[in-house]
Amino acid sequence: MTVAFTPPVPILRVYDLDAARAFYLDYLGCTLDWEHRTGEQGPRYLQVSRGALVLHLSQHHGDGTPGTTVYVETRGVKDLHAELTAKDHPFLNPGLEHDEIGTCLTLVDPFGNHLRFNQP
Repeated sequence: MTVAFTPPVPILRVYDLDAARAFYLDYLGCTLDWEHRTGEQGPRYLQVSRGALVLHLSQHHGDGTPGTTVYVETRGVKDLHAELTAKDHPFLNPGLEHDEIGTCLTLVDPFGNHLRFNQP
C-alpha cells in the first residue's frame, strides 16, 4: 500500500457550545456536520465545515490548547472580509493585513483560537 495523506483537521478547544455555535455557524457561516457526546453529561466533540475548511471543536480536556492558530490558505479573502463585516458582529471588526506573504484576515474565536485566512 502506498502512503497517502489527506488534509489535516485541526482540533480546537471550546468551552461554551452556544458561543462556539454563534461564532462558527452564525458568524463564520460553517455548517454543523456532526456532533458526538460521550454519555449523557459528557463533553461534546463536533465537526464544522465550510467548503474545504474542516474544523473539529472539542470540549474534551487535552484536545487542543486555547490560543491555537490555524492557517487557512484562502481564495477570495476580500470577499470573506466583506461578508463578515456586513454581519456587524458586536465584538469583532476584523481588518485585512497586507504584507509580502499576501492578504490576511485574522479572526479570534471566543476561546482565544486564531483563524488566519491568507490569500497569497
